[in-house]
Amino acid sequence: MSAESSNLSNIEHRAVIKYFVKKGKTPKEIFEDMVSVLQESAPSYTMVKKWGGLFQQGRESCEDDPRSGRPVTVVTEENVRKIEKLVLADQRIKLWQIAEEL
Repeated sequence: MSAESSNLSNIEHRAVIKYFVKKGKTPKEIFEDMVSVLQESAPSYTMVKKWGGLFQQGRESCEDDPRSGRPVTVVTEENVRKIEKLVLADQRIKLWQIAEEL
């Protein structure tokens, strides 16, 4: 396996862990197998153990659970218009002043 093709995403790592858990392998065996194939791009033993435990408890999804809290971005047409209006009115406006206005 080439170095490029051994770079798997987190979801792909979890799918491999899930497969090995269903085959009855221990986290240590899974980790050793993954390191032998993926080398430096293998997940840490801690992650293998965490996800292996979740799959043993019956988890089926390899995706992250949704997180609560503030969304990463809040881009609305209204905010864009307000910012555009502020910047056109004063091209030297400071970021903190824009934040205060919004």
